[in-house]
Parts: sequence; C-alpha cells; structure tokens
Amino acid sequence: MKFYSTADKTNVVSLRDAVLGGMPADNGLYMPESIPQLPTSFFNSLYTLDYQTLSFEVAKIIIGEDIPHQILWDMINHAINFDTPLVDIEDHIKTLELFHGPTLAFKDVGARFMSRLMAYLVKDSDRELTILVATSGDTGSAVANGFFQVPGINVIVLYPANKISAIQEKQIATLGENIIALKVNGTFDDCQHLVKTAFVDPGIKKSRMLTSANSINISRLIPQTFYYFNALRQIANFQSKQIAISVPSGNFGNLTAGLIAKRMGLPVQRFIAATNINHIVPDYLDSGLYRPKPSIPTISNAMDVGSPSNFSRILDLYDSSWKRIKSDIHGIYLSDDETRQAISAVKKNTGYILDPHGAVGYLGIKEYLLKHPKIDAGIFLETAHPAKFKNIIEPVIQDRIEIPARLADFLNRKIQTLNLSKNFPEFKAFLLQHSV
Repeated sequence: MKFYSTADKTNVVSLRDAVLGGMPADNGLYMPESIPQLPTSFFNSLYTLDYQTLSFEVAKIIIGEDIPHQILWDMINHAINFDTPLVDIEDHIKTLELFHGPTLAFKDVGARFMSRLMAYLVKDSDRELTILVATSGDTGSAVANGFFQVPGINVIVLYPANKISAIQEKQIATLGENIIALKVNGTFDDCQHLVKTAFVDPGIKKSRMLTSANSINISRLIPQTFYYFNALRQIANFQSKQIAISVPSGNFGNLTAGLIAKRMGLPVQRFIAATNINHIVPDYLDSGLYRPKPSIPTISNAMDVGSPSNFSRILDLYDSSWKRIKSDIHGIYLSDDETRQAISAVKKNTGYILDPHGAVGYLGIKEYLLKHPKIDAGIFLETAHPAKFKNIIEPVIQDRIEIPARLADFLNRKIQTLNLSKNFPEFKAFLLQHSV
C-alpha cells in the first residue's frame, strides 16, 4: 500500500516512509492511497472470528503485502492481547470498553501495534529512531509504555504542565531509559505545535531520524479501526440493525479511524463527534466554517484540543464536502457540569462508573437516540479507566474508586521530567544537544 499527503496527493510514499517519517514535509498528513472494501464473507463470518483474527484480516486490507503476513500476525497477536468488550448500560445504549490494556486507556491499542511495526521497520537501520509525541494525557502514557526498552527507538514525550492528571504524569514521566518526558509551560496545542514544527525543520531532520506517535502517524490509526469491527462482532444480527457510534473526540484520530472503517464497509449509519467545550468540529458541522481556537482546560483533558490535526484527514476522506461529512457525522458538545451530571446519574441508575471522556460520549449517543428513535443500537466509546480520574470522579459519585494494581504501581515511582517553555528555539536546541 502507498500513502499520499493530504496537502499534495502527488506526494506518494511507501508504508515505511509514511510510518517512520510520521508527517510529510508539506505539513499534510499521510492517508492510504486507496481504502479497499472488506468482502461480504468477512462480515458474514465476523461472529466466528476472535479479536486477533479479525484485526489481522482488517490490517491485511490496509497494509497489503508490505509486511509479510506471518510477521503481521505476530505483531497483532502480541499487541492486541486484551479484549475490548461491549457492555450494556441502558436500553439501546452500550459502551465499548477500550481501557483493558496495560495503561488502561484506548491508546494502548494503537501504541502497542505501532511499537512493533516501527521496531520491524528500523531493524536494519544504522540510525536510531526518535519518536516525538505531544500528549494531552493518555497518548503519552500509552506510547511511553508501549515503546519502553524497545531497541533502536528513543521517545520524547511533551505534555502540558498542570493540565494532565497525576496518574497520567506518573505513567509518562517515571520510566526513564529510552523515554524522555518534557513538561511544557503551555497547552496541548503548544506541545503539538512544537512537534509539528520540528518535523519540518531542516536542521533537526538532518540531525535525527524523526517520527511521531500521535494520531498524526498513520500507523496509530490503522489498529484503531480494529475495535470498531470488534464492537459489531458482539451485537447479534448487526447486519440487520441501525447502529450509531458516539466517539469522544479531541484530536479526532479515533473518529477518523472509525470513518476509515466505515469506508471499508463497517455498517454504521452515523458517527457522533462528541466534544467538550473545545467544540471546533461541532461548530464546523453546524456552519460549514472551520475556526481553530486556543484550547480551554476541562475535566475531560485528553479532549482539550483547539486545532485538531486529524480534521484534515476527515476533509480528505470526503473531498472537503461539508454536506457529505454532515451525512456521516453529527456533532455535539458538552460542558463540565453536564459531564459531571452524567457521571452521577449513570452511577446512581446503573452502578456503572464513567470516566469524564466516556461521559461525553455517553451524552452524545443519549442525545442522538432521543432525536433518532429508529436506531437499534447506540454505542459510545469508554476510552479510559475511571481510576485515572479518581480526583474528579470520586467527589461526583461520592464513593471511592479502587485503583487497579498495574495503575497503583506507577504512583510509587519517582517522576523524571525536564521543564520546557513553549518556544520552539528552546525545543530545537534541546533536540540538537541530545542528538543520538
């Protein structure tokens, strides 16, 4: 499979160049040259497939022959070694739990697959690979842990000071070795700007072999398509049902992966782009005007994005047609108060504990079903274990959340982080001084 830049479709590269390059020099994002349809036989047999096997079948369609099938199978078998169960919440509403991986966040799926793919692609290189990743929370922890001690790869994680949870910071900044954590005096958008600027800086590119591990890297989106198919596998007679999926959205990589899955044949009638008050994309869906803004801090911090990178991929998928985008995506945004109310109500009525991001997704599907009663199954993505946000959730539910052992282990570790301003020259100097 070849990949082109959203900024220039004549800029076509191999899988290796797209993954290890991370981002084109023209400031676009890579997209697969074609998105083939999965055969009818795949959907007819979906109930009989386990998660790893269906993931392998989907990956083969996107990646093609670039990775030998046995190696691709081994990557998936090792990376996708936990389930994403579909759990009933209310009548016609289910949640897809994506937090059963090592760091208890959905980004474990993408990060673990990516680490194995990149390790394979650089195994014969005479240079070490440096991964730059900007995070608003769970990306950094998933990537740091996914790439920890992977030979030939160094990771530099940039995260905004005082804008991620204490547990998220511990998961990012306590590993050491090949993982460097940089605490940036700014927002996630500032972190993302530093990373994107570094990728197009000639001096840095000459000094280091750079790539990204954010959802700007196409290898993050490929495995995120897998769990959408795994969700439908768990719905009886899904092919005869009207299904809608609500995706809590920040940088819009998760939703983009869902749209790619839909292009491959995923039988979902509508996606709901559910955001917090950083509602740039819901505003676009209402007006047709895209107006990035500085991000605003909320309790659903991983979604605090004022200029979502993957919006360019969404435009590309639909040839920039606002009408076509609106036909597949419905937008909604929620306040922190509404998010807290949802967490409280769901706990009281069902006993289920939502994390703040899942609560936004829940409200998105709840609102959509009220207006579209013909939908048979509404799904929302639960993207992180609530224990990662216990300081937010416990006062709301007036109860304690038990911290899983693998999460508690991080709390006893010492933070190893370096402070950084949001000014690019300082970041560039750091990269050049720490060349490998």
